[in-house]
Amino acid sequence: MTSSAIILGGIVIYLIAVGLITGALFGLQARNKRTQERELSRLETLKNLIISSGILTEMEKVKSLINTKKLEERYKKWENRYKRIEEEAIPKLTDELMEATSLIEDRKFKEASYILAKAELDIYYVKTDSEMLLEEIKELTQSEKRNRNAVTKLKALYREVTSKYINNKKDYAGMENNIDLQFENINKLLSAFEIAMEKNDYDEVGKIVHALDDLIKNIKIVINETPTVILLGKMVLPKKILDIKSYSSKMKKDGYNIEYMNLDHNIEEAEKKINDVFDRLKMLNLEDSIFELKTILDYFESLYVDFDKEKQSKLEYEKYIDQINKKLVRLTKVVKNIFEEVEELKETYALTDEELKSLDEINNNLNAVKENYKTVSDRTLTKITPYSRLAKDCDLISVKLTKVEDKLEIAIKSLGSLKEDELRARDQLIEIRQIIKDSKTKIRDYKLPVIPKEYYIELEEAKEGLSLIHDELERRPIVINTLNTRVDTGRDLVLKLYNLSNELTRTAKMAEMAIVYGNRYRSTYKEIDAALTKAENEYNKGEYKISLETSLNILESVEPGIHKKIISAKEV
Repeated sequence: MTSSAIILGGIVIYLIAVGLITGALFGLQARNKRTQERELSRLETLKNLIISSGILTEMEKVKSLINTKKLEERYKKWENRYKRIEEEAIPKLTDELMEATSLIEDRKFKEASYILAKAELDIYYVKTDSEMLLEEIKELTQSEKRNRNAVTKLKALYREVTSKYINNKKDYAGMENNIDLQFENINKLLSAFEIAMEKNDYDEVGKIVHALDDLIKNIKIVINETPTVILLGKMVLPKKILDIKSYSSKMKKDGYNIEYMNLDHNIEEAEKKINDVFDRLKMLNLEDSIFELKTILDYFESLYVDFDKEKQSKLEYEKYIDQINKKLVRLTKVVKNIFEEVEELKETYALTDEELKSLDEINNNLNAVKENYKTVSDRTLTKITPYSRLAKDCDLISVKLTKVEDKLEIAIKSLGSLKEDELRARDQLIEIRQIIKDSKTKIRDYKLPVIPKEYYIELEEAKEGLSLIHDELERRPIVINTLNTRVDTGRDLVLKLYNLSNELTRTAKMAEMAIVYGNRYRSTYKEIDAALTKAENEYNKGEYKISLETSLNILESVEPGIHKKIISAKEV
């Protein structure tokens, strides 16, 4: 390809690229223009909707209602605000939108975007101002209908209240004048409402309607709650107070201490509260009155529970005090007898410091319980402490006394076990002597050729253990712990001797039996004859176990299972 062709191709590509870029930029500007023109059209529509016929219509209504200087001044203020919107704010918005139109035409889209955003914010402010103006005007133009509706509802409620009052007038005894005066005030306000409506004095109308709402709703509460207040305050509570006074006087005569309830003071405070409720009722103020009276009633009702609790507590106290007294008498006698016996026990047995200390502690604890018992008994005589408190104190004393009783039971068992341990030791002594005798008889009856030295050692140890037990039993005072140790040791030694005697005689018998059984093979097998001869020698030297093993091992070679046979024969 020639250089001319290459240059020509490059020029063509350059022109195509320039055309594409130009087209893209043109298309982007066209799109921006269409977008901003749509936004401009939207804002134009919003601006045109700000001034609506609604404001002018409502303004004409106000104009026809003007009959006072005050209303005329309000109308002029609204008129001036409307003119500022129409003659200043709207033209300013128009100028902003025209400026934005010019910038769009000149393709100054960035500047146009800023102006459009500012115009939208200004339109929002002007629209809000216009809507607030319309609402304020409607507040006046629609006030007649609104207030008429409100008063109509209040009149219906008022008729219900008056009807209920008239039909149940006997339930409001003493309050007729106050209620009638309130009805009169409401009737005056209703008349004033009509006069203010005729004068188009809507400011005054609003105040009257608000006052009527407060008075009628309050008189409704008065009519609904006054009978309950009168019933509680004039009938129920006075009767309840008299009953409580009578009941409490009877309990005092019967020996109950109920001073801790502080009844006189509480009744006085309740009566003050009731009087305060009726003072407020005269002013037709019933706020929290029923709640306060019911709280007082609940308090007096709860007193019956407290009275019953005192009666029950007295029964519990009398039961407790009788049980405690009987138990104290019994335990005192037991402790006294134990201390008398302890002096004798000290001569026979070496009592430990711990055992003596335990007895002193039991005695001290018992004396402490006696003091507590005396204190409670004394307080009963003074009739100061309520039985509910005395019953609790007795319960605590009973718990402490039970602990003393448990410790005393343990001490009695411990002291009683001293004699039991001594008797057990004497029985064990007789038994140990018999076992030693049986062991010696077993060895003597079998007539072993040689008695092993081990037997004599254990026999001496068993005799020594027996002697130590005998010596400990003869000692005064006896140390029971040492005695028990001696008995356990002696029993172990004698049982060891007995087991050795059994083992010696048993092994010797089996060794002798094995030799006798093996004699049948002596003439046939020389090795058996030699082994049995060795077994006889060991037997005669007192090595019975070696003798048995020698015999059994050699016989096992000619007669497998011989060991079991000999054992079976021995057992038979």
